[in-house]
Amino acid sequence: MVETARLGALQIGSDPAGTAATLATILGYRDAITAARLDLLVMPEAVLGGYPKGADFGVRLGYRTPAGREAFERYWQQAITMDGPEVAALCDLARDCGTALVVGAIERAGATLYCVAIFIDAAGRFIGRHRKMMPTAAERLVWGQGDGSTLTVMDTAAGKVGSAICWENYMPLLRTAMYAKGIDIWCAPTVDERDIWHATMRHIACESRCFLVTACQFQPAATTALDSPITLRDRPETQAMIRGGSCIISPYGDVIAGPLYGEAGLVTAEIDPSEIIRARFDLDATGHYARPDVFNLTVDERATRDD
Repeated sequence: MVETARLGALQIGSDPAGTAATLATILGYRDAITAARLDLLVMPEAVLGGYPKGADFGVRLGYRTPAGREAFERYWQQAITMDGPEVAALCDLARDCGTALVVGAIERAGATLYCVAIFIDAAGRFIGRHRKMMPTAAERLVWGQGDGSTLTVMDTAAGKVGSAICWENYMPLLRTAMYAKGIDIWCAPTVDERDIWHATMRHIACESRCFLVTACQFQPAATTALDSPITLRDRPETQAMIRGGSCIISPYGDVIAGPLYGEAGLVTAEIDPSEIIRARFDLDATGHYARPDVFNLTVDERATRDD
């Protein structure tokens, strides 16, 4: 185990000009990432492809509109594939910076879209992706459900990395399944900017005895992505539509970097990976604290479809 490691969260928003412009913004941080000497960098939920906050895609119960179908097509056009140029560019970035990446994106598979976290190691190799298993509320209108075949973990210099996307973090059995994979660093790409999100993140870090990195988008109020009508109810125009809040948390639930609000930027922290072992002395959620004689979790990791 290394003596120290460096973790980071890149807080940016999807560019309203589209995925190519967002990728250019990410690549523009190359020098800053290199200078920070990061072993792992996490980027927000749906940063590539966009999070269409406030859009309804013309849907009412039992009713769709031609305009809504056209909005979905535009959104679909901004999504990426795992063998596409965006992932190739991220692999180059990881290799050049010597930094493993976990990146939120919208994946296109046929006509279906998935919210995903992409895993790329520090040598620039695509390791896999995790598809969000339970899109939240109206997200189900535009995103498919992932299955157990994409519970991806990745070895990094900082430790073994896994991810849950936004409100997947509220799924206790998903958390348990990931803890059982022996992860050391919990990555939480999100667009949840609320104060209660940080209470959740601190709880999960303490429960898992992992270091935790949550990366949230920052979107100014004036930004409207994907030509979607955005309703800013009860929100002053001067307030950010997605205000950020990216931070890094210790295995005891203490915030050690961030949260960053109201601007784009890089949040970093140096950690001692040995702290994970010390923290699990009295709580190892799927080890000595698990009571397998009483409780048993069965996880189906078979793929349910071919893409």
